[in-house]
Amino acid sequence: MSHAPHGTEPLANPDVEGTDGSWDLTAPLREAIAEGERLIAAAPFIRTEADLLEGYDYLAGRIRMAMQTAFDYDLDRPLFVQPTHQFSRQGLDNPDAMYFNAYLREGVEYVVRGRRGTSADLSFQVMGGAYTADSAATSLMAFDDRELERDAEGNFEFTYTAEPGAKTLIVREVFCDWDTEEPGWISIERTDTLGAAAKPLSRALLTKKYEVAARSITSSIRTWFAFPHWFQYAEEVNTLTTPVSTPGGLASQRSSIGHYALGEDEAMVVSVPRCDDAAYQAIQIGSDWYASTDYETHQTSLTKAQAETDPDGVMRFVVSERPPSGDPAAPYLANWLETTGHRTGSMMLRWQRLERDLGPEDGPTVQVVKLADVPSLLAHLAPLTEEQYAERIAARQRHVARRMIS
Repeated sequence: MSHAPHGTEPLANPDVEGTDGSWDLTAPLREAIAEGERLIAAAPFIRTEADLLEGYDYLAGRIRMAMQTAFDYDLDRPLFVQPTHQFSRQGLDNPDAMYFNAYLREGVEYVVRGRRGTSADLSFQVMGGAYTADSAATSLMAFDDRELERDAEGNFEFTYTAEPGAKTLIVREVFCDWDTEEPGWISIERTDTLGAAAKPLSRALLTKKYEVAARSITSSIRTWFAFPHWFQYAEEVNTLTTPVSTPGGLASQRSSIGHYALGEDEAMVVSVPRCDDAAYQAIQIGSDWYASTDYETHQTSLTKAQAETDPDGVMRFVVSERPPSGDPAAPYLANWLETTGHRTGSMMLRWQRLERDLGPEDGPTVQVVKLADVPSLLAHLAPLTEEQYAERIAARQRHVARRMIS
């Protein structure tokens, strides 16, 4: 008589309730995916088939994030999950950041351990509540690793007892020089449950997890549809704000936000002083889905380490659909930001780990011009050939592969 390997026995068993599929635990998930598809298809900013295809790809990221957070979620055994990355973009995610989230229970003591890498910034933030289509989460505590004691190898450890209202600990590791900076590592544990076994699987537990994932899919789509209208799209088109504290952000971070609308023959020139009082400074383009665009195989973001700075200390970026140099033999510019076919979208500049506050003079200025006029306006930026630009993209791909292994 042959025997099936352990764990592969047929599910249909008349003696066990539910093994004929009658539980249907995934029904909420299927309904949420269908509702998510309807929300995506009805997005008011869809103009082309490419926009819709991007929407379906965005939906896949929402499903992926929802399943990860729901099924990795265990208040008794906390861990850092990475819900935002190149396959799951949300909330105008920073292409230069690695995001880690851990869920908290009020009144519980946690120990966070790690080793500081060589990245530009490592910051910690405790959030109360959650972002929804009607409200933003509340920042309860925010600090960076300058407040931590580290040994000679960069190792650190701190204890935190979750205060009233605390729901999530968010850690951001941000890279300015993708070629040289390396990540560290981080972990979290509950002191009162360490060493205990996980709860056994049950129908009630799995039902709850599928329901949590279902709610997360639709709520995250609605949230990020609404969020930019509180901030980016409240500003006049083709403008950027003076640097201000990022809403719900860190004490040592400032940001400038806006949104653009450009014709095929137009370009936006963004000029901003290079800030040596910030360990990290960068600019990025986002889509109408309020998510980063392809920063792996296109140049849709640049840090001050990646950008060229003019002799007057100002970085000048060109935002356009087509290469802006005007030279067929070398059509690209080092500081070109590709819109990747998006005639409209969101924008953000960030300064992090600041040693001083910023004023209006530190912020960006914007000029919308004809694409053909760009070379005369940016005489200091040398054109790049196809081969030179491909080398820049290859470097981006290598770094994303190193720090964002999915």
